Amino acid sequence: MSKPTVLFVCIHNAGRSQMAAGYLRHLGQGRIEVLSAGSTPAESINPMAVLAMAEEGIDIAAEQPKILTTEAVKESDVVITMGCGDTCPFYPGKRYEDWVLDDPAGQGIESVRPIRDEIRNRVETLIAELAPAN
Repeated sequence: MSKPTVLFVCIHNAGRSQMAAGYLRHLGQGRIEVLSAGSTPAESINPMAVLAMAEEGIDIAAEQPKILTTEAVKESDVVITMGCGDTCPFYPGKRYEDWVLDDPAGQGIESVRPIRDEIRNRVETLIAELAPAN
């Protein structure tokens, strides 16, 4: 069986979706393909998201916000949205989840840490469902 592909989508692809992608790459250990995108990508990744992930030993500083494309949705098995509403294209046969999470944009590290920790919990659950350890 081929590896499942997960696409994380938020508005700016600068905070939540980047943290989720960072966790899935790190914790999934190559068992899951990881994509992230935004409906209206920011110029750069949120520095507080970078800092929060660095505290976990995960470097997302080199990541760049990317525009959401139809192709990214088509090639994904699971599409996880985070506050982007109806901007994500819908294709039958895909698994969609909407993770309701606070937006870390403009917030300090003390506010970003609980968002990061919630993302980690959800990513760990996702890994257990998609690629359980043997």
